[in-house]
Amino acid sequence: MKLSHVQHLYNRVGFGITPKNLARLSKKSKINVVNELFDSSKKISVLKVDTSFLKGKTYKDFKTKEQRKELQKISKKKVSEFSIAWFLRLNNPSEILREKMTLFWTNHFVCKSKNIVFTESYNNMLRKNALGNFRSFTKIVSKEAAMLVYLNNKQNNKKSPNENFARELMELFTLGQDKYTEQDIKESARAFTGYSHRFRGEFNFKQKNHDENEKTFFGKTGNFNGDDIIDIILQQKQCARFISEKIYRYFVNENINKKHIDEMVNVFYKDYNIEELMRFVLLSEWFYDEKNIGTKIKSPIEFLVGMNIVVPHKFEKPKQIILLQRLLGQILMSPPNVAGWKTGRNWIDSNTIVTRLRLPSVLLNNAEIAYSEKGDEEAMINNLKKRKLRRNTFIKVSADWSSFDKHYKNEPNAELINYLITSKINKGTLEVLERNQQLSKRDFVLQLMSLPEYQLC
Repeated sequence: MKLSHVQHLYNRVGFGITPKNLARLSKKSKINVVNELFDSSKKISVLKVDTSFLKGKTYKDFKTKEQRKELQKISKKKVSEFSIAWFLRLNNPSEILREKMTLFWTNHFVCKSKNIVFTESYNNMLRKNALGNFRSFTKIVSKEAAMLVYLNNKQNNKKSPNENFARELMELFTLGQDKYTEQDIKESARAFTGYSHRFRGEFNFKQKNHDENEKTFFGKTGNFNGDDIIDIILQQKQCARFISEKIYRYFVNENINKKHIDEMVNVFYKDYNIEELMRFVLLSEWFYDEKNIGTKIKSPIEFLVGMNIVVPHKFEKPKQIILLQRLLGQILMSPPNVAGWKTGRNWIDSNTIVTRLRLPSVLLNNAEIAYSEKGDEEAMINNLKKRKLRRNTFIKVSADWSSFDKHYKNEPNAELINYLITSKINKGTLEVLERNQQLSKRDFVLQLMSLPEYQLC
């Protein structure tokens, strides 16, 4: 398999690749490289944080306002711990493809919870189903406590149907905009009545709250429940198309190629097998087309984790991981709304690009960065140059330069360019890089990671 193709593959299904692993895999055939990716992701390593503060507790222990407030305070802190733990997992994943797919699904089945038990369950549910069957996946999502609370389906009962989940199920999770009617939403909501959960998040179907009358949905009539509605939705080929387009935009190219999508739909619609769809994409000739290489803008998480692949480093203050995510516009476990993060060019603006270009030096030289004291997303820095900032801080990082030296010791500076940057570099930048060939390898790699072209993969 071509070096550039292996590199492209690992940029998209992972966060980069070391020269040693790149050389090893380039000696293999495409099918063997792809098989290795799937084989290594068969295992499911659940992610957990310490929730012993809830040991022996029941809902009766949190009846008063003060008790609930204390629970929420601890739980919110634990959600931040979980966010950091997932970020660290992404930096050293044993199941590369599964973790990248989990990251993809977290921006598809978007959900947010301040309850650590619900958060932990939901994230691991995404991980377990990331390469499974989309039909069962969607049904499980509909019964997760985090989702039941987030989209108000816990309040959905036959006397007063709540349409929030029913609407987003079709618009954001399965079909897309304008692919259903308002009546479809109303009938679907009735089918999902009675869905609830217990204190620790276990699904609880409350029969007395369920509407048992006939519903008519997408031209079919029956005493449907939520699972029936999902089955009917998946009968629409539009569902297979909607998911295929999302996967294409994320893993292949923001610009849709209808012919490629048609091919994906034919594979996916048969049985909604996510692994088979991903195999088809990663083994296709067009995935490795030149127009798809080096054209995707890295998300903040891809950018941060990718730097760690090149120069491994540890944060002395783990909370600063969340600070950096906030500055770049993507905090794990904290999507902006039910539609999730807008991707592609939306990741970059005149402010975040300044932060991105400075960050390699800030992180790996323990430099100073300015930020707002406020911790909420609304306080995100809008202009690092013009706004009067409240605080400056040093991002304290222990960089493992010896690991970098080991991986790249046999690579001249000119070769580092090809390892780190897959997009086309403009003539002026190339001339500057050529003049700086005499720089130390460490200084040269910092310069490379500070280029606008490094923002692409």
